[in-house]
Amino acid sequence: MKFWRSSFFHIKIYRNKFRAYLIFILAIGLTLGTMTSAILVNQWIGDARIEAANAFSRIENNFQNDADRIEAYMQRLYFNHDLMKDVRYFMSPSVERYLTKRLENSPYSSQSLLSFPEDIKTYLYSWAQGDITQISVHTKDYGNVIHFNSFGIPSFQFGVPNTDEIFDESIQKGFVSRKKLNQSATEAGEIRFQISSKRIFSIANNYQLGNAAVINSTGEIFIIGSNNESMTKEITQQAVVNNKNHGFIVNKGYIPIFFVTFSSTKYNYQFVSTVDLAALIRQHSTVLLNIFVIVFTAMICVLLLVVYNLRDDSRFLHRIIQSIKRAKTADFTPNKPARYRMNEYGMIAREVDDMIHQLDKYIRNEYLLKLKQQEAEMKALQHQINPHFLYNTLEVIRSTALVHQNEPTADAIATLGALYREIVKKENIISIGSELELLRKYLQIMEFKYPEHFFYQIDVEESILALPTVKFWMQPLAENFFVHGFNINKEFNLFIVSGWEDEDYYRLDFIDNGVRIDEERLTVIRRILSSNNDHTTTSIGLYNVYARLQFFYQENFSISIENNDEAGVKISVQISKKR
Repeated sequence: MKFWRSSFFHIKIYRNKFRAYLIFILAIGLTLGTMTSAILVNQWIGDARIEAANAFSRIENNFQNDADRIEAYMQRLYFNHDLMKDVRYFMSPSVERYLTKRLENSPYSSQSLLSFPEDIKTYLYSWAQGDITQISVHTKDYGNVIHFNSFGIPSFQFGVPNTDEIFDESIQKGFVSRKKLNQSATEAGEIRFQISSKRIFSIANNYQLGNAAVINSTGEIFIIGSNNESMTKEITQQAVVNNKNHGFIVNKGYIPIFFVTFSSTKYNYQFVSTVDLAALIRQHSTVLLNIFVIVFTAMICVLLLVVYNLRDDSRFLHRIIQSIKRAKTADFTPNKPARYRMNEYGMIAREVDDMIHQLDKYIRNEYLLKLKQQEAEMKALQHQINPHFLYNTLEVIRSTALVHQNEPTADAIATLGALYREIVKKENIISIGSELELLRKYLQIMEFKYPEHFFYQIDVEESILALPTVKFWMQPLAENFFVHGFNINKEFNLFIVSGWEDEDYYRLDFIDNGVRIDEERLTVIRRILSSNNDHTTTSIGLYNVYARLQFFYQENFSISIENNDEAGVKISVQISKKR
């Protein structure tokens, strides 16, 4: 309920605005997501169409290469008398007759007679890279066959009738190229070259196709690849019936399927490639999911921005109403600061707050501030008299010491007066150099107090002296030495201050040779300093130093306390350069 009251939903105008923005953002987001997805799907379909065109072009190029090889070989036959003679021998009805004719003519020749089967294998099968798997030489009644297996080893059949099924032209077997054996039309004879469908269409498997098939004019279909054969045949037939080179087909599962067809100029067939849109979307589901996430995230961000704006506007409206109510009840106490927006609500809220502030200021100036000012003037006068009285008294004592020629006493009094003047000054932020001067004055006084028993040394690099710091934190560290570590019976009590600059920090060490701290008590002090707890420690001065430095330097400051190896305590203060 509290959330409802503090939000903009209980204001009718903002509720309506939120609904309108929500509907608009959803409509825009869905439209952009749908359009982007449609563009990508169309691009993927275009890529599939290009892949199909490249596969078909490669198949046609191979057909053309095989046709050129066949034509070149026929020219070889026509112009090679010995080879043509062996072809005529090969037209014998049996292998015995063929071999007999070769033997009858071979001994009387100066060189061995060329072998038509061997010549075919060397110049045609090998050159065609296995595309041409069967060559047959025909008379008007029968044909003799040379068939090559997958290893290029030939097998022969002689006297096969021309009506035998081995000579049937089927798209499953391959495409047949017919060439006349003789250039003269009066002589009989024909050579048929069969190009393997399996070999030639296997090229398409190297391309990223969905489903592909080849169909001839009689409706016979050759499936390329190992896809669903029955579905591919059905879709291929529908694609050819449409008489379009590309389009969409809806199958029995009501899933659109894109098809593209290409008609061969070499042989009587059509190449058909189909893409199942559902499979295409599944294949690129990651991309579509990323688009959905991006669009959804953008919608959420825009909606959050709208909520933020509406909430700010409603908050300023509440502020205006509350300010008017406070003014009506004469409550002019300062309200918490607000970040005004650059719109009408922000301008009104700012003007109302300024009006209340001016009224409150006027009342304070006229009544309360005059009384406070009189009280402050009285206290200031009182505080001003006390320091002047102390300075004047110290100066009189110093003059008396000089009259009696007691210069050490006079120097100590002058140092004490200078130290007190620096302490009561109002500035709280000074340089480390100035803080070291205050410490030096204090140590000079203690040196005067304990002559021949106390000595000090300050060795700090100049790069540290200009650093800003809080006032009056080094003297308590020295006082801690005189309270807990100083021994009047010891002839040599030493207090050393050293400071240097490192690559990442500044370091100040305060070292004495007094009494060491018990390890158990040292552990307690460290734990209390690390937990920012000052209720259970007797080291009030040390904790005050830690609290003041931590407040000034924040996380860029650290302090450590430890016993020296032989005697005394070392307190290290480290200030990071990353501020």
